[in-house]
Amino acid sequence: MSLQADILVDRRRLKRRLVFWRLAAIALVLGLITVLVVQIDELAVAAGLRPHIARVNVTGIIQDNREQQQLLRDLAKNDQVKAIILSINSPGGTTTGGESLYEAILEAGEKKPVVAVFGTIATSAAYLIALASDQIVARANTITGSVGVIFQWAEVTELMKTIGVKVEEIKSGKLKATPSPFQPLDEAGRKLTEEMVQESQAWFLGLVLKRRKVEADAVPGLRDGRIFSGRHAQQLKLIDQIGGEQTAVKWLETERDITPDLKIIDWEPAEDNGLGLSSSIARGLARVSGLAPQTIQSLLFGGSTGNAVQLDGLVSLWHPSAE
Repeated sequence: MSLQADILVDRRRLKRRLVFWRLAAIALVLGLITVLVVQIDELAVAAGLRPHIARVNVTGIIQDNREQQQLLRDLAKNDQVKAIILSINSPGGTTTGGESLYEAILEAGEKKPVVAVFGTIATSAAYLIALASDQIVARANTITGSVGVIFQWAEVTELMKTIGVKVEEIKSGKLKATPSPFQPLDEAGRKLTEEMVQESQAWFLGLVLKRRKVEADAVPGLRDGRIFSGRHAQQLKLIDQIGGEQTAVKWLETERDITPDLKIIDWEPAEDNGLGLSSSIARGLARVSGLAPQTIQSLLFGGSTGNAVQLDGLVSLWHPSAE
């Protein structure tokens, strides 16, 4: 009798264990299915196959970047991209680079709402490109403004005299290759250079008037190229709101009827020809290593990491020594 009772107890224990492991297996399978579905959904969003908000980062020195301009055109055509956030942290760059990017953003804005979000600094050409957006958001202590252009060159005639070097030249007209580092600037050359700078400045101020409805003379220091804090810029209507990316998302939801809780996905311009394979590999390895995609791409495939920058021509760039 005792033996039968023990057998019965063992069977019950075995059944309970079997039920437990069956439930555990079912839970594990359901968990794996859930994770798989989530990962597939995330991959679909990352690949641009689900509705989302595209984030385009504009950092460092702005130049005439055709890949970045093409990226904005591609985003404008992508039906899964419901809005674009321009995350800007730049002191500016070349005037033509800013002009080209401004036009690309303006073109994208005809198809999708665009919000510019300023980081630590967004001055000169960086502020210029933000004028093409529908809304500008900045931190209270963001450095912004510096509306204007500058044309700089080194004049080395005294140094050349010291080291005994003389430059001979024959040119088709007296204003050819003016200004030049190899000769002092004469009155005609100075007048020409000033006309170019003033013409570009008038164009820049015209964009501020057109896009922000702000008269240059209504803002003290605007014509002089002064900088402003984000707080001051809002008071002067040079920007719209104080805040960060969540402020931009809220504006998109309330003012442009963008669906709440859409994921924000970083979009980067292709940095190579063809299918952009090396760029994709670099971005994938960057997620694992923590290194910048540009660094990995340079190590694996060669090319510049973008640290050396040469700016020629008219520049819309803020730096402390220029103020």
